[in-house]
Amino acid sequence: MKVLVINAGSSSLKYQLFDMTDERVLAKGLCERIGIDGHIKHTPLLDGKAVFDEDIPLPDHAAAIAIVLEKMTSAESGVIADMGEISAVGHRVVHGGENFSASTLINDEVLAAIEACIPLAPLHNPANITGITACQAVMGDVPQVAVFDTAFHQTMPGQAYMYALPYNYYEQYKVRRYGFHGTSHRYVAERAAAMLGKPLSELKLISCHMGNGSSVAAIDGGKSVDTSMGFTPLAGLPMGTRVGDIDAGIIEFLMGKENLSIGEMLGVLNKKSGVLGVSGVSSDFRDLEDAVLEGNERAKLALQVFRYHVSKFIGAYAVAMGGVDAVIFTAGVGENGINDREAICKNLGVLGIELDPVKNQVRAKETDISAAGSRGRVLVIPTNEELVIARDTREIIA
Repeated sequence: MKVLVINAGSSSLKYQLFDMTDERVLAKGLCERIGIDGHIKHTPLLDGKAVFDEDIPLPDHAAAIAIVLEKMTSAESGVIADMGEISAVGHRVVHGGENFSASTLINDEVLAAIEACIPLAPLHNPANITGITACQAVMGDVPQVAVFDTAFHQTMPGQAYMYALPYNYYEQYKVRRYGFHGTSHRYVAERAAAMLGKPLSELKLISCHMGNGSSVAAIDGGKSVDTSMGFTPLAGLPMGTRVGDIDAGIIEFLMGKENLSIGEMLGVLNKKSGVLGVSGVSSDFRDLEDAVLEGNERAKLALQVFRYHVSKFIGAYAVAMGGVDAVIFTAGVGENGINDREAICKNLGVLGIELDPVKNQVRAKETDISAAGSRGRVLVIPTNEELVIARDTREIIA
């Protein structure tokens, strides 16, 4: 069985083609500048096949899907004989609201439910829907499966997901904590159990997905019981450009002082804040580390703010679960941020968690970096959200 995994953005489309007999990636790629002019980089992972990396007209997502299928079946860069070899398509969908606690086969009813969640994820769900409808248009009756970022966190208890607002806002508008990065947190939790040689059902794990977008999740017995992102992906940790948790009174204060509209204020909170806003340098943590070496104090402060809040969430979630067996670092910063991991773990001694600075000299490799006497383990686990999507798709259509 071969499964195509799609992650559609407003003007982009990432993809991977899996052979699910051994979970190999046969090809991967990225279509960019869709609706503007167009570019595709298609990388086949079979010997003797050429990478295709060129500008090409992509007026819409359907055109992007069509060119992806063309490259996958071409003599020069193809990995399959024809489109008929693709058994199903798995789509990343950011927001499923309270409707979906698991991945599901897409039909008209499911598509309507995803559309109904657009107010909850106006930047993401429309693009995800576009990817689905483009595949339907080009691929006909090939089964399509939706895998939701929010689904994993639907196991949170009311005390974790409910905001202390008038209850009718929840009843009428479903205002509550949803959480995101669910496929990533789920994947690394399963890998942690395998690494520790224990059933996932017996473990208390704290997963730190740290990248340009970051979130921490408390995973008790394989189920998410709390997570740092909220009603939207804006909440929780300070991130690359997102503010994270903030006193709501600041928003009104700044709107008055700066004469900002709601849209302009949201632009500040989403795109001009986080470590970029504090440092004034960059949203890229590598750039910040370079700036620190050059003596930039604001870059140093930005990293300190981020690391402090990660350690605070870890401590809070250890209390919420009544202990922690392992802390997991994943995603771009989590997998590669040697200094970030060390700084975060320096604050965790009270939990009996200690990092080995020698073992910590590793990037993007699945490994245990705990010190010999650490009561809780510290794990680095590269995430693989695409594989989760492919596996769920296989299970649903099998």
